[in-house]
Amino acid sequence: MKASDLFLRCLETEGIEFIFGVPGEENADIMISLLDSKMRFIVCRHEQAAAFMADVYGRLTGRVSCCLGTLGPGATNLITGVGDANMDRAPCLVLTGQAATTRLHKESHQAMDLVALFRPTVKWGTSVMHADAIPEIIRKAVRVATTDKYGATHIDLPEDIAKMPTLAQPIPPREVARSAPNPDALKEAVAVIRKAKFPVILTGNGTLRNNASDQLRAFARATGIPVLNTFMGKGAFPPSDPLCLFTIGLGSRDWPAVCVEEADCVISVGFDMVEYHPKAWNKGNSKTIVHVDQSPSEIDENYRTAAEVVGDICMSLEALTKSLRKMKKPSPELYSKYRETMLEEFHRHDDDRAVPMKPQKVMHEIRKALPDDAIVLSDVGAHKMWMSRYFHTEVPNTVMISNGWCSMGFALPGAIGAKFAYPDRKVLAVCGDGGFLMNVQDMETAVREKTPIIVVVWVDSQYGLIRWKQTAGYGKWSHIDFGNPDFMKLADAFGWDGHLIGKTSDLPKALKAALKSDKPTLIAVPIDYSENMKLTAALKQIPPAAICDALGKVPLFKGLPKPYRDWMTEHMDERRFAAGAVAFNQGEPGTDVFVIHDGTFTVEKDGKTVATLGAGQAFGEMAALSDAPRSATVKAAADSVVSVLSGAEFRNMVRAQPELGLALNKILAERLAQA
Repeated sequence: MKASDLFLRCLETEGIEFIFGVPGEENADIMISLLDSKMRFIVCRHEQAAAFMADVYGRLTGRVSCCLGTLGPGATNLITGVGDANMDRAPCLVLTGQAATTRLHKESHQAMDLVALFRPTVKWGTSVMHADAIPEIIRKAVRVATTDKYGATHIDLPEDIAKMPTLAQPIPPREVARSAPNPDALKEAVAVIRKAKFPVILTGNGTLRNNASDQLRAFARATGIPVLNTFMGKGAFPPSDPLCLFTIGLGSRDWPAVCVEEADCVISVGFDMVEYHPKAWNKGNSKTIVHVDQSPSEIDENYRTAAEVVGDICMSLEALTKSLRKMKKPSPELYSKYRETMLEEFHRHDDDRAVPMKPQKVMHEIRKALPDDAIVLSDVGAHKMWMSRYFHTEVPNTVMISNGWCSMGFALPGAIGAKFAYPDRKVLAVCGDGGFLMNVQDMETAVREKTPIIVVVWVDSQYGLIRWKQTAGYGKWSHIDFGNPDFMKLADAFGWDGHLIGKTSDLPKALKAALKSDKPTLIAVPIDYSENMKLTAALKQIPPAAICDALGKVPLFKGLPKPYRDWMTEHMDERRFAAGAVAFNQGEPGTDVFVIHDGTFTVEKDGKTVATLGAGQAFGEMAALSDAPRSATVKAAADSVVSVLSGAEFRNMVRAQPELGLALNKILAERLAQA
């Protein structure tokens, strides 16, 4: 048979059902061979959209699907979606056409080293140099893509190789059994968890990817340990459970993050650093970490594990549940207040009637309209933050958020891919007007393929997330405005149903109509993004100006010009200490500087109280200069609020900005002269 026929037969043997792509001249043999294939080729209007479709299909099903492009620009167009699939751990096989091997060694039309081009965005890739190698290459590509952590693989097929005759045959796939966790590692983890006074579970995409939600729920309920989901782990643990502390990962210091700060042990289950870096929740390495995953932990300064349970996540959780069933459960008083606060916030705007609509209200109406098993996708933008915080799901793997690669333009084509994965389920995408127009051309694909998806576009004619970040960091914004088409005319031109929301009562009506329609539906919602900064202000209650002024009173920083103190302020976190809580112990490495805004702290040396500190004062300031051991223990004498500056981060600032180092040296020299 011809090599292109063998290529497709190998894909069929692997159980691949769909190829999403754009045909080209150098993959013509594959396209012609597809006429006799059982697989469906979905003609897309842009290669990036094709990659996103394959990405979401793979992430939802755990099965490989393919995206295809020709060489040159066809291949480069695929890369953004391929990077998303790889970073968000979706099994995806990338197929590219290539110039004939007779011209790859020289300057040639559209030819480049595609294996090298894709290397940073895939787990493995190769070029087919002989037709007989095709079965081995495809078997390896699929196996690597579906070995945890899942990801993308790439095969480059030169046009002359695709035409060659071959007698080779497909290699049948063989499922590889997952390994059980090591008994000694389990014992070590059990000992660490039993010792903890306030453990929490941080669960991520890996729990969903490994179908371990039931085991996670059983583990949490048996031990009484509360659970936080990452953005990509939403649905792994149900929000209706009293042990659920909802979602962590918002850039601002949200209530779930405060709870993690107060915990002494974090049990990370299927957690991936690309989702929410431990630097954000384990500054100073204050947490004892138990790592539970199919893969060993990534090496990171802020992710130093006390125990690692590596193996099948389902088996690991079942073994931990059995060993810890009789452990003393953490008191609900440690975390219930944060859950109650979040629940109150979730429903604060349920009856709001303002237009433009508040993000919270839109989330409420969408959740109320959809069945529990509906699949919801979030594009990337300000709406992603609101969806991550406010949109709840009881059913695992029903919310798709791109948070490893964070690519705009993901949700519209992703929704089409979701509909191919589960044609009988409702699929809805939430997009900003910026991200929506990045792959708007594949509205035609949705109509042609009869995929009745729903796309809700939040309209503000700005890159809203960038404005949010710029405003929070600088108090102003720059170059974020753009124009929009008439969305209803756009919907009509593509053959979609369209609804423009003029009052809040229009949205539930539009959603109801969309869910009944057999056509794709576009719903345009004018959005009130002034809520962005209100949320930031609510979560960060100390004004930046107050932090800057307080830094000016700290002896080490007194005299630093205001621009430097403003810069430091941007890198400081707000933290609360309950009465009796320890900020740090004598002898521990110095990692953070603390500035008190409210409350009091006692300083104890060798067990004796030597000082009491109040609002406006600081402690631990020498940590800005080195990580030398603490000379005393500092405890909160009352409920207190502080700003915290990472010493390591401050020293990085000094290295990045030599002028700051010179100013600091000048202050130190003046202090020494006065001594």
